[in-house]
Amino acid sequence: QQMLLNLLKVRYFDAPVFMDVASVINSYSLEGEVTLSDQAAPVDRAGESFRIIGATGRYADRPTISYNPLAGDKFARNLMTPLPVTGVLMLIQGGYAADVVMRICVSAINGLENSYGGAGNARAGDPRFREFLAALRESQAAGGMGMRVKSLKDSQTVIMFVQSDGQEAAEAPVRRMRELLRLDPAANEYNVVFGSQAENQREIAMLTRSVMQVMMDLASYIDVPEADLVEGRAYRPQRGPDQEKHFPPTLRVRHGDAVPPDAYVAVRYRNRWFWVDDRDHQSKAMFTSVLFLFSLTETGQAQAGPVVTIPAR
Repeated sequence: QQMLLNLLKVRYFDAPVFMDVASVINSYSLEGEVTLSDQAAPVDRAGESFRIIGATGRYADRPTISYNPLAGDKFARNLMTPLPVTGVLMLIQGGYAADVVMRICVSAINGLENSYGGAGNARAGDPRFREFLAALRESQAAGGMGMRVKSLKDSQTVIMFVQSDGQEAAEAPVRRMRELLRLDPAANEYNVVFGSQAENQREIAMLTRSVMQVMMDLASYIDVPEADLVEGRAYRPQRGPDQEKHFPPTLRVRHGDAVPPDAYVAVRYRNRWFWVDDRDHQSKAMFTSVLFLFSLTETGQAQAGPVVTIPAR
């Protein structure tokens, strides 16, 4: 909900606000009590006998969650710093679809420019970038690509290797990838570096986006009321037919006066409901990917989560 709300704020030129979970403390207590009593009158007197049986129990669950606003250096590091190349490649190596990861995380690769829907600096994108994504996806499915980390004297570099093993299903997309990126056709390994242009034919230069840029691009696909666009409350992305053909929407967020009961996520903003359909697998996967990107902005490795303390008594 926080992510969807901030995407809407970006679309409407409002400042996004993130609350970081600092700690989660849960306290449990279980108490029980059983009471038995008896009262009887003497034998030589008229009276009545009383017997009382009672039982009481109590269970308490007191969760406490501490939130810290994301600000200062941490805000700049998590939202404004470009994603590390190693983190982007980790997602691909971990099983995420390579074309989806590149589409949302990369601005350009070896001079091929990605589409971008941010306000004021939108770009149509190079159709060859989309062609590269298709070849990359085919190569990943055929097992024709992979990554490994190579240790140098003072640092580490990421190596992307391509291989076909004589299989036509892997050879065709690998060959097309080399052509599009202008890579050495005789090489099977290429250094992956941060940047927009490669220095030689055995290097892949990848210009990654920041989380804020990812959010601005995703926000441009949100379906907002036409009246808000006409009045200038939200920006209208300028996309031509070719751009919509080569770079279809990566996220679908709908709006209305009422939210479906089975919505995947929904928030109320500016007196309207905005939601993602629970049957929209692509949009759900996109939300998961963006949330995971937050943990890759510092070192390229997943950060530790908040401290969870569960005292039981």
